[in-house]
Amino acid sequence: MLKESLESVFLLPDKKVEDCIIVVRDQQVMLDSDVAYFFNVDTRQLNRQMKRNVGRFPEDFCFQLNSKEFKNLMCQIGTSSVGYGGRRKLPYVYTEHGIIALAGVLRSEVADRMSVQITRAYILCENSSLRMEILCLH
Repeated sequence: MLKESLESVFLLPDKKVEDCIIVVRDQQVMLDSDVAYFFNVDTRQLNRQMKRNVGRFPEDFCFQLNSKEFKNLMCQIGTSSVGYGGRRKLPYVYTEHGIIALAGVLRSEVADRMSVQITRAYILCENSSLRMEILCLH
């Protein structure tokens, strides 16, 4: 089963990593549910591992959205409503460094491979942002 899920993640992902990177508090982050999807683990398991290893996750690696940020995010990306089959808790978000730290605590082949791909996507997004800033200046 792991080989099948590993192949599906790398050959035909339903989501593009770059599309899951959002900006919150002036940082590029990914929602815990998106990271869990790419790492092929349950969101609860992902966040449980983070909490068990909280010393590896300072606030510049991972933080929980407040209710205002979450409400704004729900409007932007169409996240399902709380209480109607959607999330019951405020989500955590992970920076590039937090995702690398997660791969270390999850200790799986999928997490190791995907952390490299996600890191590349963050770099791609940063480079795109810099190009847009340069274009706006001219």
